[in-house]
Amino acid sequence: MSKSVERVRQAAHAAGFEIEIREMPDSTHTAEDAAVQCGVTVGQIVKSLIFQGAETAKLYLFLVSGPRQLDLGKAARLTGEALHRADPKHVRKETGFAIGGVAPIGHLIDIAAYADEHLMQYDVVWAAAGGTNFVFPSDPKALVRAAKAQITDIAG
Repeated sequence: MSKSVERVRQAAHAAGFEIEIREMPDSTHTAEDAAVQCGVTVGQIVKSLIFQGAETAKLYLFLVSGPRQLDLGKAARLTGEALHRADPKHVRKETGFAIGGVAPIGHLIDIAAYADEHLMQYDVVWAAAGGTNFVFPSDPKALVRAAKAQITDIAG
């Protein structure tokens, strides 16, 4: 298991909950792929999206339900600055995760996080665990608490 996957496990433990990280046999790169691999609806897949502040270059984490799209206008109002997709190399250096395997917890930096309120309708959600095809199920409330995320209306 990679260092980044182990970091996710340790972050969950430090936040007071245990997770079962699973390596899926096929791609979990898209929310649709992950839903098939996990045997759940696309809505139960947590997309961990990293955006960068246009003025400060600060990274922000947005946890969005699989079929929904981040509303950049709403996100910018929350962060107080315009946002753009972060450079993958910058994301890797700052968070310790490669794009496509960004987990909601276990980042190398403290990162401001926001969670899509629609995730709260599920008993269980599935998130990336820091490596290609590694995922874990979680109670959404526990996950949001561990990510120190603000539950809000960020997606459309």
